Amino acid sequence: MATDLNILSANLNEAFAGKVVSLEERLNELTLVVKAKDMIPVFTRLRDDADLRFEQLVDVCGIDYFTYGSELCEDGKYLPDFAREGLRFAAVYHLLSVTHNMRLRVRVFAEDDEMPILDSVTAIWPSANWYEREAFDLYGIIFVGHPDLRRILTDYGFVGNPFRKDFPLSGHVEMRYDAAQQRVVYEPVTVEPRQITPRTMREENYGRN
Repeated sequence: MATDLNILSANLNEAFAGKVVSLEERLNELTLVVKAKDMIPVFTRLRDDADLRFEQLVDVCGIDYFTYGSELCEDGKYLPDFAREGLRFAAVYHLLSVTHNMRLRVRVFAEDDEMPILDSVTAIWPSANWYEREAFDLYGIIFVGHPDLRRILTDYGFVGNPFRKDFPLSGHVEMRYDAAQQRVVYEPVTVEPRQITPRTMREENYGRN
């Protein structure tokens, strides 16, 4: 496995010289980070290059790095930065090469935290369609060129993106079906906030600030 990863790493560095932000091996997996402006040519070559041949897109997921790295690890160091340069939102693509029996993770950061935008890869791997819709729905990442970018898990009238770190756990509104009006209605949240941290783990001043 280590030999295969070394070969793949060498092939990636050769194919994408000057476009590799970082290439890291961890837990017998490679993670490639590229810039948003380079993602389409990089992904196209990952699929088509005979030495790579990542024919299959297994998954796409969004990530919100809000406050990431602000906590210390057990060894007293801050969490690794993954060459993200302080950017908040990223999409992570998990690729499979059936030809070479290899897997690769690719991370691409959106350049604008206020309006995270990335190119759609549906023209390269059609399986990205619903995955990109999910990342759009839950994180608010806009995929330019997607054929039908709309919510897929929340209601079409939903406000906000529920997987963002600053989205309240109880949400902004609650939804129910009103039999009299024969339609779905939105109302203010009625769930009372409650403490979910066990008493034995609470700090002395927990909840007093």
